[in-house]
Amino acid sequence: MSAPGSDDDRSRDVAGTPPRRRRERHGDFTVTPRVLWVSLWALPIGALGAGAAWLLLRLIGLITQVAFFGRVSTTLVSPGTAPHPWWLILGLPVLGGLVVGVMARYGSEKIRGHGMPEAIEAILIGRSRVEPKVAVLKPVSAAISIGTGGPFGAEGPIIMTGGALGSILAQYLRLSADERKALMVGGAAAGMAATFNAPLASVLLAVELLLFEWRPRSFLPVSAAVCVAVLLRIPLLGSGPIFPVDTTGWHIGTGAEVWCVLAGAVGGLLAVVVTAAVYLSEDTFARLGSLPRPRLWRRDRTGERFAVHWMWWPAIGGLVIGLGGLVEPRALGVGYDVIADLLAGHAALSLIVGILVVKSLIWSLSLGSGTSGGVLAPIFMIGAALGALEGMVLPGVGPGFWALVGLAAVVGGVMRSPFTGVVFSLELTHAWPALLALLITSTAAYAVSVLLLKRSVLTEKIARRGFHLTREYDVDPLEVLFVDEVMHSAPTVLSPDQRLPVDPEILRATVPRPGREPGFPLAVPTGATDDEGTDSGALVKQRLFPVVDPDGTLRGIVSRDQLLHAALDGEEPGRVGDLVNPTPVTVGPDDTLREVRARFATYAITAAPVVDPGPDQAGTVIGLVTVEHLLDGRLPDLAEEHHRSRVRTPLGRPPDETVPPRTPTRRVADPVFIREPVRPHPGARAGTGTGSELQRGLEQ
Repeated sequence: MSAPGSDDDRSRDVAGTPPRRRRERHGDFTVTPRVLWVSLWALPIGALGAGAAWLLLRLIGLITQVAFFGRVSTTLVSPGTAPHPWWLILGLPVLGGLVVGVMARYGSEKIRGHGMPEAIEAILIGRSRVEPKVAVLKPVSAAISIGTGGPFGAEGPIIMTGGALGSILAQYLRLSADERKALMVGGAAAGMAATFNAPLASVLLAVELLLFEWRPRSFLPVSAAVCVAVLLRIPLLGSGPIFPVDTTGWHIGTGAEVWCVLAGAVGGLLAVVVTAAVYLSEDTFARLGSLPRPRLWRRDRTGERFAVHWMWWPAIGGLVIGLGGLVEPRALGVGYDVIADLLAGHAALSLIVGILVVKSLIWSLSLGSGTSGGVLAPIFMIGAALGALEGMVLPGVGPGFWALVGLAAVVGGVMRSPFTGVVFSLELTHAWPALLALLITSTAAYAVSVLLLKRSVLTEKIARRGFHLTREYDVDPLEVLFVDEVMHSAPTVLSPDQRLPVDPEILRATVPRPGREPGFPLAVPTGATDDEGTDSGALVKQRLFPVVDPDGTLRGIVSRDQLLHAALDGEEPGRVGDLVNPTPVTVGPDDTLREVRARFATYAITAAPVVDPGPDQAGTVIGLVTVEHLLDGRLPDLAEEHHRSRVRTPLGRPPDETVPPRTPTRRVADPVFIREPVRPHPGARAGTGTGSELQRGLEQ
């Protein structure tokens, strides 16, 4: 017992729970030492991701060299660096599309697409389980597609490949789905980091696009895998930036940063256009599945339709690529050399316009065919071309500055990940003086994109498969509310010795819903009132009755339906103790509503007694919490989001009504809110009501 007047005594809340116990029980994060064991397994997965990235880049280089130049080499090269016969430029992408289509049909359909939607779907729907054959077929198909001229990047396939390797290893371990997700995303992020030498951007990409959470249990394994991958990248691929930019001649002033807002908005608009073009192309290819059959002679029956199987769609997309390659050959392939020229300020106007127009068209149209390839490298090239074109009319800052700004804008607009766009741009170029300019640009593009498009190029495909995901992250309002803030502190309770049937008045017991009171901004009155004229929306029937001993200690629970059926069955009168469930699910006053929600879902219940955790009154019933309290726990958060009011007004005008603050039950300085816990007393005496009276009680 605390001495009267002590800090511990003054800080007791409505349920008599010292805040010290809450501080000791609840923390900023829910993490256990098991995260270290999972992080340990992330280390070899990071090594596998780095190896897969190196192997994929070398395979792309080998196929490109053999197909376009007729030599055996693994050095990455753009197909457009040397002239080629027209039939080769036109035919190779078609051939590559045919091979990819056959691999997808007879291997695994999961290799279709650019990798990120498939990885997201495996995480959200497939419990982070990927088939082993995807780890082989995806990089091979991507290398064939890109090596034969496909205007795609290697990052999407390496994300899927690295994720598949992490998932395969995790499937041999006894892990939960969330732990398996951490290892799968760790492999994906490791492959990305090894490809671009961008560790921080890879971790941010994992958080913003793949993990759908920011928690130590996933952040630590992902970071461990990424660090290992970058360390192994140094001997494999080097340690320098992919696209180094010389910033010594840059003079970034306030005027240039203001113009970055316009550049970001234009980049956001371009992102909207290319995203729409990708899914317009996908819709067009989908129509190939049901085409009207042409009438070759009069006796042909009308109304017949035929389908072009999706296996042939990548070849049709390859034809589009070949036609674009005839116009601008440097738009073919990954195009890292073109991106480097644009960022260095060495690109001519013809190349800038050619890349901006041709690359945008062939990338968006061919990606809709379902071929295999990534989106980041094309976005880098398109964005850099847009920025280079803008740099011809915007104030001069230095070679490559506006190309870098355009790159960040299009990345932020297409992927809707502004932090990732900024950090990616910096890690790719090491142009650190452009930090503020890139933040302004990426934010402006992000604002335009989210206002004009509901979904990004990464999530629209998932939505078209009938699933929904949100990329908004906020604190669960049920996590910051405690049971004693919403519970009914004076429920009707029963004694185990009460005789059955119980008094009908017991069945009329109600539980108040404070969030539905008329004074609350989001109260929804139903128009109906109870016997006392109270809005019935603020009251619900008490469905669960705690059964307590004379000293208030919980003996068990009995439901309202049990009490009613005991009378309607017409059996020999018994006692409440005959119906009691002696092992009920209980909650404590210092449990958060999120914990209660998990307990309700686990045990399939809608109400639970609240018991004092002690030590002085352990097991004493101090309240009742119901599923309606959980629902109403979100009302303050909704009110803060939707209820608008003017808190301060000029000239002494009265302010608008504001949302009522949370009941300050945990304040330690104001004794006005301190009260003793309410001890519920046993309910009405043993009744003698008939079954019909009980039925009327149920109806009322």
